[in-house]
Amino acid sequence: MYPTVSIIIRGYNRERYIGRAIESVLAQTYTDFDLLVWDDGSTDKTAQIVIECAKKDRRIRIAACNHRGAVKSLKAALADTFGPYLCWVDSDDTLAPTALEETVAVLNENPNVGMVYTDYQVINAADQVKSYGRRCRIPYSKDRLLLDFMTYHFRLIRRSVFEQAGGIDDEFQCAEDYDLCLRLSEITEIRRIQKPLYHYRIHPESVSHEMRLEQVQWSREAISRALERRGLSERFEVDLQIREQFRLKRRNPDG
Repeated sequence: MYPTVSIIIRGYNRERYIGRAIESVLAQTYTDFDLLVWDDGSTDKTAQIVIECAKKDRRIRIAACNHRGAVKSLKAALADTFGPYLCWVDSDDTLAPTALEETVAVLNENPNVGMVYTDYQVINAADQVKSYGRRCRIPYSKDRLLLDFMTYHFRLIRRSVFEQAGGIDDEFQCAEDYDLCLRLSEITEIRRIQKPLYHYRIHPESVSHEMRLEQVQWSREAISRALERRGLSERFEVDLQIREQFRLKRRNPDG
């Protein structure tokens, strides 16, 4: 019999942070889960770190694969899981200890809910909390999701609904989770837990930092497709506005 929750961590050259991500999963107060760490062809010590962790806890599996990119590796990893509830944690982020306990309770008690998400806090490279997630200021609604990706972190999804929605679309090069949440919002009820049960790390090597322009462009594509599915494309189109903005950053982030 499979564990109730399947958790995925996909990693590529995350030797600095992946140990913390795994520790936070193993520290969950809800223990009926398995953890698949998908190493996407790392050239640093990421895989070795995961192997050492797996020696100490049988709930950890590792898949060491050739590099194929974040979206394709996530899709492949999800296909290799079996729990009725599923979620993923970015390899540089961490979970609060009760993240699974509180989100599993919502899905268990509400069969009509297909996804539950929580608030999050922003942390820095040294694990220091810097702010409450700005997206947490936005209340959830199916319509508002067309403009604001508030279902950002942490998400626990019922597998049957995930499959009904069509899963991850690997045509996307990024913003695949936004596209998925838009499709989920069209077929199921989504609940929010207003507690910061996820720690989202900001650092110079993060995907959102390095691929900011791509994130915007693929988010636009996700919205356009949602408008089409919802029968709104005759009345609305996406008007993407990118402000010209400059800022100064330290050459040495720790300096």
